[in-house]
Amino acid sequence: MSKPYVRPIPWNWWNQNTAYRMFMLRELSSCFVALFVLEMLCLVASMPAGDTPARAAHVREFIASMNSVPLIVFHVVALAFALLHSITWFNLTPKVLVLRIGEDRLPDFVVAGAHYLLWFIVSAVIWWFVV
Repeated sequence: MSKPYVRPIPWNWWNQNTAYRMFMLRELSSCFVALFVLEMLCLVASMPAGDTPARAAHVREFIASMNSVPLIVFHVVALAFALLHSITWFNLTPKVLVLRIGEDRLPDFVVAGAHYLLWFIVSAVIWWFVV
């Protein structure tokens, strides 16, 4: 018996279609978001306990270390990828979360719009607490 045919796939298969390219960018975005989360977890883990002058000095030192150009570039790229990840997920929610009222299906823009509205409200509340 002969071997089954296995179609050769080029290494850059994802670069031949815009939808595949967006898929790969979305997957890559999770790596940058994970690196940012690891950075924040390291900050929290290295923080001295209690509300002490040492803690305030540690935070000032950390913020001063963030002023390097490579870290600023990393944070801008991580923010862009986080936005890409969030926007593509919110655009997919109507396909994942099918809501019905009786026999009628809720329109896609209502489901996605509710997520965008909640995202804006949560961001505004966080902004209000931080600033």
